[in-house]
Amino acid sequence: MTVAAKHQALDVTTAQAPLGAYDPQKIRANFPILFQQVNGKPLVYLDNAATTQKPRAVIDAITRYYEADNANIHRGVHYLSQHATQRYENSRETVRRFLNAAEPSEIVFVRGATEGINLIAQTLGRTRVRAGDEVLITAMEHHSNIVPWQILCEEKGAMLRVAPINDAGELILDEFARLLGPRTKIVAVPHVSNALGTINPLRQMVELAHRHNAVVVVDGAQAVPHLAVDVRALDCDFYVFSGHKLYGPTGIGVLYGKSALLNAMPPYQGGGDMILSVTFEKTTYNKIPHKFEAGTPDVSGVIGLAAAINYVNELGLDRIEAHERDLLRQATESLSTIPGIRLIGTAKEKASVLSFVMDGIHPHDIGTILDQEGIAIRTGHHCAQPVMERFGIPATARASFAFYNTREEVNALIKGIDRVREVFA
Repeated sequence: MTVAAKHQALDVTTAQAPLGAYDPQKIRANFPILFQQVNGKPLVYLDNAATTQKPRAVIDAITRYYEADNANIHRGVHYLSQHATQRYENSRETVRRFLNAAEPSEIVFVRGATEGINLIAQTLGRTRVRAGDEVLITAMEHHSNIVPWQILCEEKGAMLRVAPINDAGELILDEFARLLGPRTKIVAVPHVSNALGTINPLRQMVELAHRHNAVVVVDGAQAVPHLAVDVRALDCDFYVFSGHKLYGPTGIGVLYGKSALLNAMPPYQGGGDMILSVTFEKTTYNKIPHKFEAGTPDVSGVIGLAAAINYVNELGLDRIEAHERDLLRQATESLSTIPGIRLIGTAKEKASVLSFVMDGIHPHDIGTILDQEGIAIRTGHHCAQPVMERFGIPATARASFAFYNTREEVNALIKGIDRVREVFA
């Protein structure tokens, strides 16, 4: 077996040793950052919807790349370049399998979900949307799935339509269906709401949109850490996510797109590696996915993302989901018994997000006092100001859980909230 083939086999098929029965304490041992104190208290990290912490496997993969493999890819004939290229493309195959995409060329590496959505809006959107057309989103969107479509609609003279949600934070599916029509060109929706935790009935939504020949773009940033995603079963046209919410590095993400659509789209940026030939008269573009990966990519980030996916696959998304549902159930039941607390987002189908407000106490004050107890949560509008407006509030406190969190940490959160009530009594 050649050296390149050995590395290919290693990167694509080899995972760490099995972790055995699901044991959060054993899992936590792989996350160095969790073993520290904040304000003299053990760190309780419950801000995973903003970003997740990184296992040693990811940290080591990035370090190993810079210590042994660092080179520019796709361009060199020397060993380091070819080895780095192989690891980069092996990582693309890892992502393909993770999403069950049809082929590696349907996987485009971007900086994150935000860039992925902007890429679609500025390429497919500009060629598909005309004056009088419509783009349909929902009332639970992150700003990253609002603003790019607003820009497109303003430029094209199109209309941005918004499907409403109910008081539980669930999409009103009948209203969503009613808003679809012959003018609907693009439907852009979240798989999971970052502010509410709502899991949308994505397969039904895609089917409804496709009846009207609309292209469906899915923001999967909050879904892939918690749920198994099969883009072919969902039949979505595009799916985007960010690596840093999936225990991978910051500054790297994935855009999945059906090959027929990607092939028809114009380039997003010009530069190196997205071309086949250049003259002053004409440029011939590279094939997908390279057509959308201009310039030197974040090679270490891609390799780190693949290591994160391998780690998640080892644990098993079914086991992860079961553990996180248990934590969410425990936290929801405990918070519901505390006087003066209102839960924001009570959908029947939820992922690991628990948003709440407390009577007479600003969320920022809640977050500050919890931080004094070593507990990290998120406070604010969570880049979802229209969601806050829908519920008549300026902000929420949000605890979000990951597979390394424990029931003891949920208890610490409840004890910390009791401390907040004491301070403001």
